[in-house]
Amino acid sequence: MRRDALAPAKVNLFLHVGPLDRDGYHPLASLVAFADLGDRLRVAPAGSPPLAVTGPFAGALAGEGDNLVLRALRGLDAALPLVLDKQLPVAAGLGGGSADAGAALRLARRVLARDQDDATLLAVAGNIGADGPMCLFARPVWAEGRGDRMTPEPALPPLAAVLVNPGVPSPTGAVYRAYDAGPAAAVDRPAPPADWRVTTVIDWLGRQRNDLQAPAVALCPPIGAALEAVAATPGVRLARMSGSGATVFGLCADAVTARAAAAALSAAHPDWWVRATVLGHGLDPDDH
Repeated sequence: MRRDALAPAKVNLFLHVGPLDRDGYHPLASLVAFADLGDRLRVAPAGSPPLAVTGPFAGALAGEGDNLVLRALRGLDAALPLVLDKQLPVAAGLGGGSADAGAALRLARRVLARDQDDATLLAVAGNIGADGPMCLFARPVWAEGRGDRMTPEPALPPLAAVLVNPGVPSPTGAVYRAYDAGPAAAVDRPAPPADWRVTTVIDWLGRQRNDLQAPAVALCPPIGAALEAVAATPGVRLARMSGSGATVFGLCADAVTARAAAAALSAAHPDWWVRATVLGHGLDPDDH
């Protein structure tokens, strides 16, 4: 039995955002995919602290009062000491905290042999935040409403990509406030592509948008620099920001091209976080 679990990065392939509603939420429409990389959780020896954080981005969580992993375990009334290997940048538009919580829920059910169905885990994940349910099982989904109406999209093909973060946080609240200061966009869910070949999907995505991209760039110009750099890299067919930023993704025709793009971007910007990846279903079959 595996005693570790991947918390894959979440990428909004497009993100259409509507105006603030009377309850203080923004309706949205998005097609979400998950990377084959992310943070990783593993079970710690008995008697260890409830949660230890390691990895290159552990410092960004130092002093955090209530990590989402701990909230997830409390929601299951589960005691399981864990180590979080924090490989994803924080405040990066990659759903890192929600993905970590989802990995904790899956790991607790597996290791503790709890008789808990998917609905139970989804209820706990939903109490953690809007991204919680979609990050729990990391499958490609259409997300609508407040992100809580999800429709699986099994036809989405694996998409070779490069992920780039310029090393600056992009706080979600500030980005939404900047978005609210401008004209509201339409929260439309587009018709799906004519077919699900990679080239068709990339062309179709190019006709969509991320409505938070412009306000995020205005607040944080390094995101704009990352977008320009990714778009100018040979082999990248589409560059866009994910979520509320600051991570940018570039879609490529194949994995070889994506790895070459990542190498070129790393060489040109050694202080940026750059990774080649495949977007689709982010979990191994046994990681449930």
